[in-house]
Amino acid sequence: MNISKIKTLGQLVKSGYTSRTIKDELRENLISRIMSKETVFKGVHGYENTVIPELERAILSKHNINLLGLRGQAKTRLARLMVNLLDEYIPVVEGSEINDDPLNPISRFAQEIIKEKGDKTPIFWMHREERYAEKLATPDVTVADIIGDVDPIKAANLKLSYADDRVIHYGMIPRANRCIFVINELPDLQARIQVALFNILQEGDIQIRGFKLRLPLDMQFVFTANPEDYTSRGSIVTPLKDRIGSQILTHYPADIETAKTITQQETSKASAQKEFIAVPELAKDLLEQIVFEARESEYIDAKSGVSARLSISAFENLLSTAERRALLSGDAETMVRLSDFDGIIPAITGKVELVYEGEQEGAHVVADRLIKKAVTTLFPSYFPEIKKLEKQEEETPYDAIISWFFNTEEDFELLDEHSEAQYKAELDKVQPLSDFVTKYQPNMNEADTYFMKEFVLWALVEFKKLSKYRFAEGTQFKDPYGNFISGL
Repeated sequence: MNISKIKTLGQLVKSGYTSRTIKDELRENLISRIMSKETVFKGVHGYENTVIPELERAILSKHNINLLGLRGQAKTRLARLMVNLLDEYIPVVEGSEINDDPLNPISRFAQEIIKEKGDKTPIFWMHREERYAEKLATPDVTVADIIGDVDPIKAANLKLSYADDRVIHYGMIPRANRCIFVINELPDLQARIQVALFNILQEGDIQIRGFKLRLPLDMQFVFTANPEDYTSRGSIVTPLKDRIGSQILTHYPADIETAKTITQQETSKASAQKEFIAVPELAKDLLEQIVFEARESEYIDAKSGVSARLSISAFENLLSTAERRALLSGDAETMVRLSDFDGIIPAITGKVELVYEGEQEGAHVVADRLIKKAVTTLFPSYFPEIKKLEKQEEETPYDAIISWFFNTEEDFELLDEHSEAQYKAELDKVQPLSDFVTKYQPNMNEADTYFMKEFVLWALVEFKKLSKYRFAEGTQFKDPYGNFISGL
């Protein structure tokens, strides 16, 4: 059907066009996508076997939907992607405030213009991208905002009394007729406003200042809510919950690989801008592990959640830390270093809610501990386990590295201002470290070797085999007992 030629109601009727409700649109288009094996919710990872099947079942059931989950779990993104299941264009009566269907008009304006002009009633075609409306629920939202109110200026201009329904100014919901309407953070909506949604969800009529308008609005509602909101800021009133067809629980990524995919997708622009910075796979794993550690940390409020935005912001900070260092040292190319992870602390401290014990420790200390914990968690995946207790004469794979630090007389320092060549030269001094990494990671990408060497040093510090001192210019590694013995 060539929609560019259909500009009046008569032409629309002749074309054989049949209108359908938005829920039928979503359902039938989803059925055809599933049958043709197309991915419906592109760019959402980790939900393939959990959230997405439930969402598809809700659409097939023609339900209004509540996405319930902690922050940073792609709830709003899922709602926005539902737009792709709508028809590309739908016909609308020209001039209608509430997107009237020419074949099924519901507003007085549309009914009168069709009565007056008949087949010559002008129509326009509305694209699917215009059929999405979103409102963040805040305590100051009023019934007038979302449903409508009497407009005294309109009454004066049209010389109408307040008893005439033409003086009504429609709110956001009627104006989103035939659209997907999303209310984010639903529990933040005052209870009396939630009550105003009852009839719209169930019967489709709205009431404004005593006007009882029978407006059978055709809408797909999607609500998002954080379970913590039920107790801390507000709650979803029970009769409203009862009218929402499906409540779907979202969740965080279950594994590092999924989390990495999400982070790389969301930071692709930042990575493209900084393509002269190489990022070892281990660095990416370590960054995601920090977020996993945060979700398990006793210092962080688990009910509040740790958003996927933390890893996205942290990755951007990591690239910027390496970029700034390269600019200062004059390197045309550089690789992320483990010491660059100090640069992601501001991204962590702003995105976690600390419990009382965490507040006592301080946000910076908690963030630093998360980085160290991530190092110790990942280390056994790459190298032999470092035992806390060993027999006195028992040899370990780490003896040669520790002996090197015990016997060296010069300070071993990795300075922040080191150029790429200086950084590598400093690490190459520790020959046992090079031999160790080559032995246990023989197939490793050669470019990642230096990050891996620094990773081993950090792990030895965390397992109390070496000591590390962070000062303004960089990091110093020492044998933990060397100072004590030389003092004697």
